[in-house]
Amino acid sequence: MLFLLGTISTLIRDDTNRRRDRGAELQPGILHKLAWALFVPDCPVKTNGMALDQFSDVVQRCQALPADSYTPEDHKLFMTAGRSCIEEGNSAQVLSIVLDDTNQDMVRCMGWNLLAPLVQVLLQKEDKNLPHCLAIFNHLIETCRPKELLIGLLEQLEQEEPVIIAETLHLLLKPLQKVLLRLGSRKASSLGMALSSALEQLAKLPIPQTKEQEENDIFLLSRCCADLTDFVKPFIQEAKQELRISDCKLSASSEESTKLDWVLLGQEELRTELLKFCMSSLNHPLLEVQLNGPDTLASPCPLRDFATEILNNLNAIGESTPGLVYQALSKRKEATGFLEEEVRYPKESLASLAHLVFVHHLAADTFPCVFNPVFCLRCNMDHVNLLLSRSEEFRIQKGLELYENRLVRVEDNSLPSELLEIKTFLTVPQNLTKVMTICPRHDLRSKALKVFQLSIEKFNLEAKYNFFKFMLKMSNHSGIEGYIIKNIRSQIDVALRPGNSNIWFEGVHLLPLLRFVFTLQDGPETDLLQYLDRVMESLNLLRYLVIRDKVTENRTGIWTELQKIEGVFMKPLRIGLNMSRAHYERELSTTLEKNKRNVKETSVISVSVGDEKLPNMTSESQIQALHSALHTFDMMESVLVRIEELTEVKGSI
Repeated sequence: MLFLLGTISTLIRDDTNRRRDRGAELQPGILHKLAWALFVPDCPVKTNGMALDQFSDVVQRCQALPADSYTPEDHKLFMTAGRSCIEEGNSAQVLSIVLDDTNQDMVRCMGWNLLAPLVQVLLQKEDKNLPHCLAIFNHLIETCRPKELLIGLLEQLEQEEPVIIAETLHLLLKPLQKVLLRLGSRKASSLGMALSSALEQLAKLPIPQTKEQEENDIFLLSRCCADLTDFVKPFIQEAKQELRISDCKLSASSEESTKLDWVLLGQEELRTELLKFCMSSLNHPLLEVQLNGPDTLASPCPLRDFATEILNNLNAIGESTPGLVYQALSKRKEATGFLEEEVRYPKESLASLAHLVFVHHLAADTFPCVFNPVFCLRCNMDHVNLLLSRSEEFRIQKGLELYENRLVRVEDNSLPSELLEIKTFLTVPQNLTKVMTICPRHDLRSKALKVFQLSIEKFNLEAKYNFFKFMLKMSNHSGIEGYIIKNIRSQIDVALRPGNSNIWFEGVHLLPLLRFVFTLQDGPETDLLQYLDRVMESLNLLRYLVIRDKVTENRTGIWTELQKIEGVFMKPLRIGLNMSRAHYERELSTTLEKNKRNVKETSVISVSVGDEKLPNMTSESQIQALHSALHTFDMMESVLVRIEELTEVKGSI
């Protein structure tokens, strides 16, 4: 080894002297690099000449081999040397080799290995070798075998940075389309892989949240959606044409029909993959974006256009838009192909489709005008229920929009009580109450309350009656129960007006409903602050009844029921008020006493309401809370006293 090192050192010194005598620039020569490679093996040899020479040697050696007889070693050397040449800027020489007629068999078999460095150069756009690399890339797309090209292009689609993702999709979708079209009738599964990969990358892009973000397309989502639309067009057109062939099969002879069966089998696979793409697109990005109307944006609406194209594509591949929207009520024919119906038609995708059709009026011309509003409401309840049951705010918003859109078209007081036997007509209000009470966004809580009231107004009297009873029984939220009791009072008020008498909100039917109202959750030990809304609305209803309904008429039955109400509601409430006031007065006295003993204002105190422990409070804040609680008890007692006075006066008449 020492002898070899000395010999190489001597050769290097002589070579350096000769280069100096010629006035050549003193750069590391081949001997320098040979020595470095021998004694520092972890560091690769990097030289433009060596990479190009190595690539030329590989090409010359493979030229002498029969087509398709290249060894794995040949593939590896071709890939390594070719990539090195492109990365080192020798793309012009690589282009010359790739275009040489004598090398086409080799390029067809091994050229796809050069895709990675070519894509990197093409993404940079400003590289001086861009024209050469683009020419190499285009020649490979036309020459290489489509299966290998498909694998190579899909590998290059995998990116992480949003901007790079968008640029990569823009660059590679058109070449991918060409490659897939070269596969002929065997392309269905490959198309499915390509569409799945593209949608996975699309899912990594941020969603525009404002009109300005969509207009400027700062996340490039709109451009990517437009690229995807162009990408699937020839495949949609092919599936559409095959549907016509399928129609011809019905009128063909038995021999012709058998031949057509083989064609249609492959096309069913193609339609299945296109259906998966459309359903995935409906879920993301279309379910997540807030589409602007056509008159909202100064420029065209690319995301709205994308949604329109998806709906048109569904129709083109033989999927009826009304059939998809109304799938819950209409038993669909047995799904053919490779997917079960639950996978073939994902529920969230169908809900997104319904929102696009009814809220944004896309594909409205495909819907018959014979469907009445009640039928349309029934068909959409599953979609509404699904969207409102989710925690994501964009889903909740679309659920509210869809429900409101269907309700406003229904005539007031028209929905029959039989609809409450349908599960979704009970679960949707329950999900609405969750939105009203726990959704962090104030605008969505307000919207949910508005839609909740709108739904109540659409029920007829019997349905309202049964709905109120159900909500009082199932709800476990004081605010919601108080709101229902307020609605009950409104319906009683309407019934007591001249000419509006009905059997549901007066007389014997009303009493069972009132028994649900006039009750305390835990008797005298009920937490009156926790149930404040319900208790106050119950007291207000009772006061209204004893004022509005005369003893001599007793249309509501309140005067015959009053003794029971006093026993189960008024007396326990009186006891509970006394207990609660005594407890809070004692707490207030203790807190004030502590302050007198020079307890600092900044000291923290733990306070519990019901079983829930509130955040730590200063003593001053606790004093304010205790005063507020005592004021609430005074308010309850004043209404209770007024009711007792009214019942005594009217009872003595």
